[in-house]
Amino acid sequence: MTLLPLNVRGAVTRRRGKILAGPIDVRLEGMGITIVIGPNGSGKTSLLRMLHGIARLSEGGIEWACPMDEARKRQAFVFQRPVVLHRSVLANVAFPLRLRGVARGVARERAMAWVRRVGLDEMADRPGTDLSGGESQKLAIARALVIEPDLVFLDEPCASLDGSAIREIEALLLEAAASGTRIVMSTHDMGQARRLADEIWFLHRGRLHESGPAANFLTDPQTPSARAFLNGDIVE
Repeated sequence: MTLLPLNVRGAVTRRRGKILAGPIDVRLEGMGITIVIGPNGSGKTSLLRMLHGIARLSEGGIEWACPMDEARKRQAFVFQRPVVLHRSVLANVAFPLRLRGVARGVARERAMAWVRRVGLDEMADRPGTDLSGGESQKLAIARALVIEPDLVFLDEPCASLDGSAIREIEALLLEAAASGTRIVMSTHDMGQARRLADEIWFLHRGRLHESGPAANFLTDPQTPSARAFLNGDIVE
């Protein structure tokens, strides 16, 4: 049973009567990395939360290729500000496995493999709350990927990180995508979008103005708002 394609039809999420994102009509399929871009306040975070199911769907529909309960088990979400539990680095990464009923020893073994993979093995027994921003984000990515999800949503995971941390996280994401994990990630960094994107979704005022292959969008955007955004103009 597959997770994708994901079909989104007329999807809207609201808060206190205000539309945060939508109506959105889009289809997510295939492999690779989809990068979500747009001006500040365009609804990038709300869109990702809505697709993942942590923002309430006010209108429209989101249809996975499998039942919703199964779809939720096969995806993960990485927040802009990493959620770090008050336990060791190793226990943080093992946590989602234990939630899924994986035996303690097996969970620790699989978690340790990911702790090494993201370069945190020397900190495995330290409290997760002691980590730096870049280290915390690597922990969050390891915790998302340890369950071997079909799909990961990431909300600007490199915001406020230095170049070295960004490079390491991008390498992890490219490796995950090459291994078959579908990635949908928002960013404000157009350099990062150019480095990572196979597909781009451009949001403006909560609406999806353009979507398609990254090479096409970056060289020949079809809407005035997208052209202005790529030119570095203020888009209101």
